[in-house]
Amino acid sequence: MRRIALSVAASTMTLSLAGCGVLNATGDGASASPTKGDDITVGLLLPEKANTRYDKFDYPIIKAKVAQLTKNKGKVEYANADASPSRQAEQLRNMIDAKVDVILLDAVDAHGIAQGVKKAKDAGIPVIAYDRLAEGPIDAYISFDNELVGEVQGRSLLEALGPGAGTSDKIVMINGSPTDPNARQFKEGALSELNGKVTIAESYDTTKWKPEIAEANMAKAIAEIGKNDIAGVYSANDGMAGGVIKALKAAGVTQLPPVTGQDAELDAVQRVVSGEQYMSVYKSYPTEAEAAAQMAVAKLQGKDIQFDALTQDRVDSPTVKNVPSRLLQVSALTRHTIKDTVVADGIYSIDEICTAKYRAACTAIGLK
Repeated sequence: MRRIALSVAASTMTLSLAGCGVLNATGDGASASPTKGDDITVGLLLPEKANTRYDKFDYPIIKAKVAQLTKNKGKVEYANADASPSRQAEQLRNMIDAKVDVILLDAVDAHGIAQGVKKAKDAGIPVIAYDRLAEGPIDAYISFDNELVGEVQGRSLLEALGPGAGTSDKIVMINGSPTDPNARQFKEGALSELNGKVTIAESYDTTKWKPEIAEANMAKAIAEIGKNDIAGVYSANDGMAGGVIKALKAAGVTQLPPVTGQDAELDAVQRVVSGEQYMSVYKSYPTEAEAAAQMAVAKLQGKDIQFDALTQDRVDSPTVKNVPSRLLQVSALTRHTIKDTVVADGIYSIDEICTAKYRAACTAIGLK
């Protein structure tokens, strides 16, 4: 996997391909003939509803971008699996039967969906893995640099612990779902920063990323380690960070240790403002969603130059080598970078973040 340097500033919401004429390219010179016109159907399969990003950002942005690129003739058929691998497999079969033109797939179970991907391929339907690297004969992949996400989380946790941190400091790791390949990469990235610098006293994988399971596992860790002997908590995403913080409060912890997160969900951003959560990882979903829509349309319309420009990275899945890919940048969201990330990109307004409950904390950090 080609590594991408950490961006201190937030990713911009739109790609800059139009500036170099790539978005209007139709192939290798003028010789390539589009295989489809503007009247196309993009199948969009998203994994779950616990994370608000999918319905709030990914689906509407992809839908709008497909419409823009096809003069309002293209459409998006959307289904959400609600964290059920069997439901997503059925949704994939339905889209194959409906003969959609291309499928954007964010897999619940990257390994289990491989046979469905093969059936789509056999039916002549390209499959682009979206956000999670699905197995099977996918045509392309777009996501963020997942190991870098973990590195940013691990590095931020060490920064929160300060220069006096050492192997006597006990850390709890609340990792993501074992069926999600991204979770493994997040963990590997975090461990590359944490190993040898702190003691990982307890580590848990969290089925389906469920916050209530994270909360229960954190309660186990507190019982094993002791509520006053936990220096920090690596939580792979914001939903689970909320569960971790609930468990710490329920155990009577008044001085919360630093807790990481990912996804920059609104309640997590507010926890960062209040100091309950130390950080989250901000990933520009508008950039990812728009790029995915561009890849799908370019693939169908034979715009080879545009497609190649959008997929300059290469990634290996367990079943396919050198998958054409695009790996996007991430940035750490802390109390000091909220304005430069989620506010600057229009994800949330200051009024949305700084409700009455958080107004004083917002003022204290200059968020107004």
